[in-house]
Amino acid sequence: MRWSRYFLYTSKEDPADAEAPSHRLLLKAGFIKQVSAGIYEILPAGWRVLKKIENTVREEMDKSGAQELLLTVLNPAELWKETGRWDTYGSELFRLKDRNEREYCLGPTHEEEITDLVRKYVHSYRQLPLILYQIQVKFRDEKRPRFGLIRGREFLMKDAYSFDRDEESAKMSYESMKYTYERIFKKLNLETVTAQASVGQIGGSYSHEFIAFTEYGEARVGFCKECGYAANAEIIPLKQILHSAEKEKPIKKVPTPGVKTIEELSNFLGIPPEKIMKAVLYITNENKPLLVLIRGDREVDENKLEAVLGTDEFRLAQDDEVRHILKTEKGFIGIFNLPPHVEVLWDNSLYGVKNLVVALNEPDYHYINVNPGRDFTYGDFVDIAEVKAGDPCPQCSKPLEVKKGLEVGHIFLLGTRYSEPMRAYFTDSDGKEKAFVMGCYGIGISRIMAALVDQHHDEKGIKWPLSVAPFELEILCLNMSDEAIRKTAEALYKEALEKNIEVLFDDREETAGFKFADADLIGIPYRIVVGKKVKEGRVEIQERNTGNKQDIPISNAISYVLKLIGKEK
Repeated sequence: MRWSRYFLYTSKEDPADAEAPSHRLLLKAGFIKQVSAGIYEILPAGWRVLKKIENTVREEMDKSGAQELLLTVLNPAELWKETGRWDTYGSELFRLKDRNEREYCLGPTHEEEITDLVRKYVHSYRQLPLILYQIQVKFRDEKRPRFGLIRGREFLMKDAYSFDRDEESAKMSYESMKYTYERIFKKLNLETVTAQASVGQIGGSYSHEFIAFTEYGEARVGFCKECGYAANAEIIPLKQILHSAEKEKPIKKVPTPGVKTIEELSNFLGIPPEKIMKAVLYITNENKPLLVLIRGDREVDENKLEAVLGTDEFRLAQDDEVRHILKTEKGFIGIFNLPPHVEVLWDNSLYGVKNLVVALNEPDYHYINVNPGRDFTYGDFVDIAEVKAGDPCPQCSKPLEVKKGLEVGHIFLLGTRYSEPMRAYFTDSDGKEKAFVMGCYGIGISRIMAALVDQHHDEKGIKWPLSVAPFELEILCLNMSDEAIRKTAEALYKEALEKNIEVLFDDREETAGFKFADADLIGIPYRIVVGKKVKEGRVEIQERNTGNKQDIPISNAISYVLKLIGKEK
């Protein structure tokens, strides 16, 4: 492909509001274009990357015995109502009606439709096990779309569904998919960790996530180097621990003018944060106030809170709501003088902590030396604290490490969560009707593209692994007006095409510096630089990943590239 004819337009300016490297670089390099919040067009170079990711996924899924099909984007509401998810899935579901007022949704996932399909055709245990998959655009009305392809409203996904006759067989399908996923990510040169995870809105008995470590991921993973335990931090339990046997001191009201944060309060009183009770006011979907109490050195994990409440429809209270409900200011919220309609949840971290610093819902004052039993009564204890590095491993009690990462794959053992309500039955060998035992398995195809960039880049641009690069080779003609240089570049381009190398020929009338900057930005693994050394019968071959450079005789250049990309016969 000649760059002069290719629909590839780079930018020298960093896009506004693009924080993640993948978001910034994919936009700058001309791989994607934003249409609206969370909605992106995939441009030709980006599409080549996505197709290679797709093909790797497809190849490994086919090896596993899974069969590809294509389901519908428009899902009839009746199917979702059979499982109850039409009412419970939440506001992420795009809903619409046709001209006859029939209800549909844009499929965010396809458990209902695939179960409906299989119940129509699979009636005997002899037709099992069965795994079907598709690669298709999905739609979710994300509350906070951000980081480009990492969290969007429209995205490309591979979703697979297994059907088995019993739990044991279903676990075998699950383990097969788990192993298939590990192979896929290895072939894509994407470093991932397999972590236990929540079943969330999908449901089922257990699940695993495949997490690619990146600072711009939205998952937090706790893992133990001692025993190999790994899990999404939102499901790692933090139990009640009796913290203190110290003697109780007399309660005392002290002025704390303008001291609103835990850090400020700790410094002002000379008391460590773990001896401070933090109070966070939320408003639930029923417009009711909920006060969450947690130790001062801890943060609320809103994913854990969602699991406790059974909904994600809650938000932090605004300043005017704090004033109206509690008659105080943020920073001075506490458990004293609470209106009776405020629900209270206590995090496990506060269990047994003595001589606490506690706000009393009066601006500019706190109590010190507050003690449970004497000065207040506990309510319902829950586990809603974020897991931190150093917390005990649930498996071996050694200190955990915690990293941020991006979920690129998620698998679920569903059991009969969908087959029972949808009456998807088969006849087993004993002649009895039984519900299919199911699993589902998702991979974010477009999200993988972002994860790869986050893991493979430098300050100059993208460094695509060869397995997914839009092209294997870029030929840079540094002076199109020099006949010898141009003819050499043209000849090398023609030879590369004849040898079935995926090649981009930069034949634009631009300066050498401009072309080098673009080459670094778009990140093609290998490049042949055709410049002044042509007079000596040589060109320079550069590796984007390592920065290595080597002069090669012109006649040997393409054969050398064939060795580098593994296509030499």
